[in-house]
Amino acid sequence: MKKSDWILVCCIALVAAVFAFVPGAGQWYNDNTANHPVLMSFLKFAILSTLGEMIGLRIRRGVYNQSGFGILPRMLVWGVLGVCIWGAMVVFKAGTVRLYEVLGAGEAGAWFSAPQFSWGKLLVAFSVSVLMNTFFAPVFMTFHKITDTHILHTGGSLKAFLTTPMPVGDIICKLDWKTQWGFVFKKTIPLFWYPAHTITFLLPANFQVLFAALLGVALGVILAIANNR
Repeated sequence: MKKSDWILVCCIALVAAVFAFVPGAGQWYNDNTANHPVLMSFLKFAILSTLGEMIGLRIRRGVYNQSGFGILPRMLVWGVLGVCIWGAMVVFKAGTVRLYEVLGAGEAGAWFSAPQFSWGKLLVAFSVSVLMNTFFAPVFMTFHKITDTHILHTGGSLKAFLTTPMPVGDIICKLDWKTQWGFVFKKTIPLFWYPAHTITFLLPANFQVLFAALLGVALGVILAIANNR
């Protein structure tokens, strides 16, 4: 392990120790998640999902950062996307329960909101995951690919990223749609995101966005390994 690896491990251990041993840290997290969901969603994804991409870069290239990688613009993009994901989770959770109620399963809301596990809760959680990842995820993933490409084209500079017009049409035309469809959509959505977000929606509400952001770390590692192979 390199020095940078030990620094990362120590930082993660320090954060874990704060929440494990500092009185009130957990309550601070719960209160702010409940009272400031947009801000907390931004911060969780900005930090954790960017970390996932950095770990992926470490696996591929042996470093956590390199010229043109653009940590700051990636954090900004992930923060904004995190707010979008939080909004999508709110919409699809409520919408899926309402859909079940319209179809005659009036108990769906009670199943889903119950603190204890049940097969009904699992069914609703899986349905939310399938609907969200089928209708929202492809647009989200494509937009993320566009912004990722723009970051690379602007040299990883936050100022250049913000001040240079984003040529969305040109980027879309040049995307590798064979990989986008054949791997990103066709494989990661049903094989990774469906089950992963089913687990997400089984968790208490105040941990769902955090777990979704942590999945970004896991996916960064998976994509890096797949890229190497």
